[in-house]
Parts: sequence; C-alpha cells; structure tokens
Amino acid sequence: MRVIITGHARKRLKDMRQDKITVYDIIAAVREIPGHIPTATRFRGFFAKSGRMFDIVAKDIAKGRLVITIIGK
Repeated sequence: MRVIITGHARKRLKDMRQDKITVYDIIAAVREIPGHIPTATRFRGFFAKSGRMFDIVAKDIAKGRLVITIIGK
C-alpha cells in the first residue's frame, strides 16, 4: 500500500509536540490500519520507536492512503 504524507503533516513533525516521531514511524503505523478508510478518520494510540505516543488522521484515496495530520501526545 502506498502511503502519502501531506505537507501539513510533514510540517507538524517539526513541532515540539511531535518531537521524536519520524516519517518511518508514521508509515509503519498507517500500514497497521486494516480495511478501507472512506472519510478522514482519527486513529489513536500509536507509538514511535522513541516511545512517543501519537494519533493519525488518514483516509484512502485512489493513489493510496493519505496521512492528513499527526497529533503528538
């Protein structure tokens, strides 16, 4: 499955609240989500390799799974 991370989500990774969450953590988390996501949905409780907890807002589009934003805890 192709994972597409929006510019907004990449920008959020630079914020202090999302510190120590990497693109690889996001890709691994999104690939764990089963099924089809027709509308933007928030998925909670993922952990980065650093131990940081985060949520993802994602939806499926024709080209793959679109990650709209990341919310660090």
